[in-house]
Amino acid sequence: MATAAEYGLGPNPFPRGWFVVAESSELDQGPMAVRFWGRDLALYRGESGKPVMLDAYCAHMGTHLTGATSAMIVKNGEQIEGDSIRCPYHGWRYNDKGDVDDIPYHDGPCPKSASIRSYPVVDSLGAVLAWFDPDGGEPEYDAPSLAETDDPQWVMGPLDHLGELDIHPQEILDNMADMAHLGPTHGAPSQYFENEFRDHIYIQRQGGPMQLYGGAWLYTTTWYTGPGILRSKQVWDNNEIYELIFNTPIDDGRVKCWHGVIYKSANAEATEADIEIQKGYQAGALEAFAADFNVWASKRPALKIMQLKSDGPFKHGRKWYSQFHAEQDCVAPIREELNGKVGTLGMRSAEEAGHAIDEGLAI
Repeated sequence: MATAAEYGLGPNPFPRGWFVVAESSELDQGPMAVRFWGRDLALYRGESGKPVMLDAYCAHMGTHLTGATSAMIVKNGEQIEGDSIRCPYHGWRYNDKGDVDDIPYHDGPCPKSASIRSYPVVDSLGAVLAWFDPDGGEPEYDAPSLAETDDPQWVMGPLDHLGELDIHPQEILDNMADMAHLGPTHGAPSQYFENEFRDHIYIQRQGGPMQLYGGAWLYTTTWYTGPGILRSKQVWDNNEIYELIFNTPIDDGRVKCWHGVIYKSANAEATEADIEIQKGYQAGALEAFAADFNVWASKRPALKIMQLKSDGPFKHGRKWYSQFHAEQDCVAPIREELNGKVGTLGMRSAEEAGHAIDEGLAI
């Protein structure tokens, strides 16, 4: 396990951006205690349906707001009131902004010093996405989404929960530049390959035969919107899917990951048969991604890459990732330096290869 400082990423140990903190359906079963970005957090869904995430500990006596299961207020289903939550120890009520607005045995004003941090959260892509900024700033871009998740022609199943891994997210993001691993690791050697940088967005376009799909020619446009949310449009024969890969830092050098697939059926409205097809495609995509996961689980940190010109633009990708760890006044110069397309030695560009699957992408 290596830390952000060891990679030379910047002053902040955790990146700013939108990240997955739970699958949406998990909140149907009640409040959750979660840990991300080196801090303990309380996650719940209010009675309005709104997801809420607060720092975990009540200022009164340090009780974890969602960590108790045996307190009677929890067992009786009385902890959530509107979009607020009561502490299971003494019943102090925190609203969705993190302010105490009621103390059951106190008639005076609630202490403002009891406020705790609240985080912007939304439901999107079958998950609860939270905005994290180590400096407490508001979201700088919209939470990633796909219109296809609300289209009856498209099928999305439950996310694959891949658990925790002792690897820094930097090494997960390295995949975006890593043309050379696609053949040995995935059985999908690229016939063309390029990257593009657009401020907080990092794009990969590539194509070639895919062994897991019987040698069919697979075209992919894959992009990160910020450091934690990957969406990948994949087209082969008459098939089309979006693959989703999410990574969220738990502690510095440790991540939690999720995976999913959205499948376009041949029918205007997906059938039961289409639901089964989606399951197969998600399992196949997971098998491909699991090859990366297996490598990451046993490799040592690549603090320095022995870069070959034909490897892919690792240096550009790492520079792009550093903007999310950097102080705000350093972000614009990084973007100005990188914005544009970057090729890989020996590879055709997407335009030269006739890559034409970007239309309609929600970048």
